[in-house]
Amino acid sequence: MKQIVQMTEDAREYLSSVQPKDGHVTLTIDGGGCAGFTYKWGTTDDSKPTGWLGIEDILLVDPICEMYILGSEIDYSKSIEGSILTIKNPMAKASCGCGESFGV
Repeated sequence: MKQIVQMTEDAREYLSSVQPKDGHVTLTIDGGGCAGFTYKWGTTDDSKPTGWLGIEDILLVDPICEMYILGSEIDYSKSIEGSILTIKNPMAKASCGCGESFGV
């Protein structure tokens, strides 16, 4: 079965470093932003909230978001400007300049 999202090794290492003990990093999507939807990162101490989709025992994805991020790749990069998690989303038809929001 194909994963909903793929993670680069850098993303996997970063998410593991911020993952709460016995919890997960969470990814949801909210309406808003200049392109329509925004990615929302969070954490949970719950081992696995009911219905959420587990990715590599690190990340939980809200099942409502699945259709908007299917086939995406999560990456983590560091530069002189700072560090950032990015999502390369093949479902996105539009995005804002800063990468915080997207449209489908």
